[in-house]
Amino acid sequence: MKALLVIDVQNDFCPGGSLAVREGDQIVSGINRLMPQFDLVVASQDWHPENHGSFAVNHEKTPGEVIELNGLTQILWPKHCVQGSAGAEFHADLNTDEIDAVFTKGENPLIDSYSAFYDNGRLSKTGLDDYLKSKHVTELFLCGLATDYCVKFTALDAVGLGYKTSLLLDLCRGVELNAGDIKNALEEMNTAGVEIVESTEI
Repeated sequence: MKALLVIDVQNDFCPGGSLAVREGDQIVSGINRLMPQFDLVVASQDWHPENHGSFAVNHEKTPGEVIELNGLTQILWPKHCVQGSAGAEFHADLNTDEIDAVFTKGENPLIDSYSAFYDNGRLSKTGLDDYLKSKHVTELFLCGLATDYCVKFTALDAVGLGYKTSLLLDLCRGVELNAGDIKNALEEMNTAGVEIVESTEI
């Protein structure tokens, strides 16, 4: 079975949000258009506590600085997607009625979680893999935010877990903290076996 995985299309990652991705809202209509073509649609959602260790403000530092958090290198971000906040909600135009299941991530304040499958230390799983396998999903199509972080790490884990994985390039947008980050992320995914396609090819 094929499934569509919608990654972190939340208000804080869209224009006007605390960690806005340029043009992040422009992918929503295309995602909505694709949803009915899949038997299964799942979504991930950043769901941080107020005291999350990835928030620069919690260390009295500036977003973009890098620290060590629980033994892992951690980029510090603006406070975003706090549990229960408006910023953590899915974009208002996203057709959530078509989403069969939502998996939250980033709930442990001591470790960040870019991938929709694991935290960054791979210490715990979100439950997404078990759910997909219970539904006999073998092929995943990924879209969402952001190409060079949560989308990339989800795609790499999907391949590692044995799914045939495709990235819907036109339905993703990236952060690009540093010039070339998106290009490098796409190359890394492609090298790992992720097929880079356009939604018009589906």
